[in-house]
Amino acid sequence: MTLTPGKKIYFISDLHLGVPGIEDSRSREKKVVDWLREVAKDAQEIHLVGDIFDYWFEYKASVPRGYVRFLGEIARITDSGIKVYWYYGNHDMWIFDYIPQETGVEMIPDFLEKEFEGKKFFIAHGDGLGPGDHGYKVIKKVFRSKISQWFFARLHPNFGMAAMRFFSSKSRYAEPESEKHYKGDDKEWLLLYVKELLKKKDYQYCIFGHRHLPLDKPVETSRYINLGDWLYHYTYGVFDGKDFALKTWRESQ
Repeated sequence: MTLTPGKKIYFISDLHLGVPGIEDSRSREKKVVDWLREVAKDAQEIHLVGDIFDYWFEYKASVPRGYVRFLGEIARITDSGIKVYWYYGNHDMWIFDYIPQETGVEMIPDFLEKEFEGKKFFIAHGDGLGPGDHGYKVIKKVFRSKISQWFFARLHPNFGMAAMRFFSSKSRYAEPESEKHYKGDDKEWLLLYVKELLKKKDYQYCIFGHRHLPLDKPVETSRYINLGDWLYHYTYGVFDGKDFALKTWRESQ
């Protein structure tokens, strides 16, 4: 794909809207909306690379409360003709038809391969990729199964959303301290995944979320990019047709 002169491709992930409470989440939501309004000025595409919500399950006739500022801005952007991709994350894998129908985004279940200006991109949220984490890989298959979704939908929304909120917070706050720091080239699962991926196909950029730690690591002739998060780092990625940069929104204000 050739970029229109002056246009850019933007990437953001792990907003985890909804935590830890209404006030803090709304404050971050407003920052995200400010970011969206700014990047929409020169965006050709925007990639929301998973875990946009901290918990989400949409019933046939009801969806979680909140996020109207964010969802409204996404709808405005797609209405203007800007393409928006939304990748399923491990916290918001139970998005069904409401989000794409109301906002006009294209949902990406696993990964997306794109080419901009002759440079190849591999883009995925990153959960369940690489060696290890076998327990989560099993849980992911269970949660993505139609049977599990059908049974969960039988729960009353008040109970179902409360359960999701509880387990979501448990998984996030149970994260060991070691996960907040770079663990080394031989222990970073997504980096190891990228090394194996590049043996099969040549990509210039491999872009992920999930890890929450902003990273830009050279891997042979490619780069492993982790977009960080909007809980602590407020980072995002931008490709201008020549190079990819990892930026911090707070520093740009």
